[in-house]
Amino acid sequence: MFAPHLRLLASTLVLAAALGSGACASAPTAPPAADAGPGAAERFDARLTGYPYPYPVAMRAFEAQGQRLEMAYMDVAPEGEGNGETVLLLHGKNFSAAYWGPTIAALTRAGYRVVAPDQIGFGKSSKPERFQFTFHALAGETRDLLDALGVGAVTVVGHSMGGMLAARFTLLYPDRAARLVLVNPIGLEDWLQVVPYTPIDATYASELKKTPEQVRAYMQASYFDGHWEPAYDGLAEIQMGWTTGPDYARVAWDSALAYDMIVTQPVVHELPRIARPTLLIIGQRDRTAIGRGSVPPEVAETLGDYPALGRAAHAAIPGSQLVEIDGVGHIPQIEAWPRYIAALEAFLATPVPAAP
Repeated sequence: MFAPHLRLLASTLVLAAALGSGACASAPTAPPAADAGPGAAERFDARLTGYPYPYPVAMRAFEAQGQRLEMAYMDVAPEGEGNGETVLLLHGKNFSAAYWGPTIAALTRAGYRVVAPDQIGFGKSSKPERFQFTFHALAGETRDLLDALGVGAVTVVGHSMGGMLAARFTLLYPDRAARLVLVNPIGLEDWLQVVPYTPIDATYASELKKTPEQVRAYMQASYFDGHWEPAYDGLAEIQMGWTTGPDYARVAWDSALAYDMIVTQPVVHELPRIARPTLLIIGQRDRTAIGRGSVPPEVAETLGDYPALGRAAHAAIPGSQLVEIDGVGHIPQIEAWPRYIAALEAFLATPVPAAP
């Protein structure tokens, strides 16, 4: 159960926000949950207890930062004999391992073993109240998962925030990263250089006020450059459901902590140190940028310029490859499946050089 002092903080922040906006004594009625049918509370509780994933989910229990945690993951064997290689899939901040379903299916058909974890604070994994979120810690916990599964070197594929984590994993453990694939990674710019820092409590207050409609509107504006297709609905389902779920105070707290990690722990300055074969897959209509609403319009227009950011990252990472996908936003693996999977499978077919 969420600690009393954080439940009180959540209530206080919501009340303060309402009074500050001139709200009357009775708060507006919350919109219905994303799934109002039987089992909706379990589908969108903190651990997504009743939410279906595309493959069986296992848990790895471990101790970290003075507490017992559980990391959820899918470990999917290759179809047939297999080629002896493993691909590690790292999700973005507003997603879980579940959205990797089509990628897992394609790669296992091609002979790869695939491991797709939910990081601590995300998806079906633990949502700790007291946890210092760092990319170093998440990378270490991911390495420990691979150790527990008996997996050696992997091709690391990271999307969005998972791209930042994938880069950090590769920098920390180059002997465990055979290849690196960055799919529209965030963090290709150092936001603190231009965006005012937002304290965690302020971020938490903002998270608590989110509605399902705001979740979708953010994704539509940032991820898809104002465009939306029915096929994208499933991408927003978990985040929308959580906002009206029974444990949103806990989910929102971990989300605020994760935002702070993303903003304060840039990896962009270390890209030249990446020494493993790297592929960047960049949707050209992506405009994702944290803190855009906190800067003047003329500055906001310069943020999230993924065509420029992708080319700069390509120039920074020695020997990297860049695949630009026109007409596509933040999630090429959903928006442009044929072009995405063709680029990924072609890169996976390249020989792996010896680790440094």
